[in-house]
Amino acid sequence: MTAYKNANIKTTRSRNSVGNPKRGRGRPREFDREQGLEKAMRIFWSLGYEATSMADIRVGLGITQASLYAAFGGKEQLFREAVDLYRQTAGLSTARALALGSTAREAIRSMLRAAADAYTESGTPRGCLVILGAINCVTENKAIQAHLSSIRHQVAQSILDRLKQGQFDGDVPKGAPINALATYYSTILQGMALQARDGTSRKTLIQVVEFAMANWQQNVGSAAPGGS
Repeated sequence: MTAYKNANIKTTRSRNSVGNPKRGRGRPREFDREQGLEKAMRIFWSLGYEATSMADIRVGLGITQASLYAAFGGKEQLFREAVDLYRQTAGLSTARALALGSTAREAIRSMLRAAADAYTESGTPRGCLVILGAINCVTENKAIQAHLSSIRHQVAQSILDRLKQGQFDGDVPKGAPINALATYYSTILQGMALQARDGTSRKTLIQVVEFAMANWQQNVGSAAPGGS
């Protein structure tokens, strides 16, 4: 985030007069880039990439078109920065939960419950920017679609890595179908985002999580210790 703090989009020239000394390089800006990026993230999160126009962002941020392009470049560059910010803020809780669980089952359950909380958080758009931001795109926007797809694959890989760690630790059987399991729990994660966008409550999503985890023993194999 440090790079954002140095952005000097537009400044107001001070008059050199008595009682109003000339400001140096530290004079305030009229536009705060960090706040602008957060607002842009929420707009993309709410509308999706293709449905969001630069006019929507300009109005939402309350700046001129020239200042918008000076601060962020084009729409694609701005969206990529917004996705990065989302992953560092609203989207961070699921990754943390997956990393902190003492067993694979506990980690995945915590991840899904954290997602249910994040997807239905009051005061933010519902669902997930990474999952819902660009599902179907016209040809010229395929790079954005591929970018989000690659991030979703990283999430699935993180789940797979946690299952592998569970095999190493002994709480997931060596013969468990961990590739299919990683895909299964990624599917649950993505489906919950869509359900949240359609208005499903946090309470119901938590029930979905518990349904998904109730089959853990059957899915990984009855030999898994600590899987209750």
